[in-house]
Amino acid sequence: MPNTTLTADVIAKAALAVLDNEFGWLNKMHRVYEDEYSETVNGYKKGATISIRRPADFTVRTGPVASAQDVIEGKVPLTIDQQIGVDFKFTSTELTLNVNQLTERVIKPAMVNIVNHVGNDILTQAYRGVYNAVGTPGQAINSFADFARGPERLDDMAVPSSDRYSVMVPNDFWNMVGSQTTLGGSRASDGAYRKGTLGDVGGISTYMTQVMPRHTVGVATGTPLVNGAAQSVTYDTAKNTWTQTLNADGWTASIAGILKAGDVFTIANVFAVNPKTKAVLAHLQQFVVTADVASTGGGVGNPVISPPIIVSGPHQTVSAAPADNAVITVMGTGGQIFNQSLVMHKNAMALAVVPMEKPDGAVNVSRHSHNGISVRLIPTYDGVNDVSNWRLDLLYGSKLIDPRLATRMSGTP
Repeated sequence: MPNTTLTADVIAKAALAVLDNEFGWLNKMHRVYEDEYSETVNGYKKGATISIRRPADFTVRTGPVASAQDVIEGKVPLTIDQQIGVDFKFTSTELTLNVNQLTERVIKPAMVNIVNHVGNDILTQAYRGVYNAVGTPGQAINSFADFARGPERLDDMAVPSSDRYSVMVPNDFWNMVGSQTTLGGSRASDGAYRKGTLGDVGGISTYMTQVMPRHTVGVATGTPLVNGAAQSVTYDTAKNTWTQTLNADGWTASIAGILKAGDVFTIANVFAVNPKTKAVLAHLQQFVVTADVASTGGGVGNPVISPPIIVSGPHQTVSAAPADNAVITVMGTGGQIFNQSLVMHKNAMALAVVPMEKPDGAVNVSRHSHNGISVRLIPTYDGVNDVSNWRLDLLYGSKLIDPRLATRMSGTP
């Protein structure tokens, strides 16, 4: 391609192509809501919101006598609240380039940084809201048996077997690659050894990410106990947040971070149930702390938790409400920092990347959309220094819409 004066339109198209190619596992997320934002030709400003319906559920009647059930649907807001971008400048001489040279030198590094930022933001939000967790914190996933515990938990929770994918930290990913090289002459071992790829494992698409956040467990000391019985709630009260407050005491007194957002714990004799049959499962129900918790001088610390404790009906989450003074056991040790990977169904999280408006007064604005991704590029010229300043923006929103469809994974000793 010969050298030419590159325009905003050319650069925006090149940036979009790179961004689309780098999106990787982000394209596995639920993306259907972009059409609702994109109905206006002028794009959207930061702050637009739509409501995603949490589906109703029902119990099955036995026998001929009808028993009408209320149809109760929750709503989860998805807000376009993240505007990010990369800004750069070129001299007029640099703008007379081969577009392929510009893509390699400038556009690709910029787009990779944008994708990494979006990925880290989404994964941070995801793991802090996901309560199902398997394995031992601090242990790498280094065998098929370790990996299989994740999809096994999804099966326990009646998650559809199709459209599942896994996002793995480098330590877990490369340990799994190493485990596949011992399979002896199989396609899996050849791909793992020669190309460093995993492909599908147990029908699950696998991806490696360098931006998965590590979790730091809160102080989590003391002898924490449930403070009071009858702490269950109804689905109608929790349908929009999928959370509740749990009264607890026995923590070490006066600690600012006795629990951290993303901490997981269990309660003695409170077991998980199959969401469809309500059969009691073999493992205790896990709860995730959704916001940092401080303990009082008396050792009281009342976390907001997910899922809510619902003991009956179509949205039942547990086998029984916790008893007064039931023991609380936090996953991991106080202050421990550990890696974690995720396996999830595509409907666990939603992502919307929407077209931004072309502001009045801006000249030569270029905006392009493809495959549910949209970028906007605005140039401004500095005539004193003969420099063109460029701002490239991306506007998106994401939401963990159904934490039941995801599981955090660690290995086993």
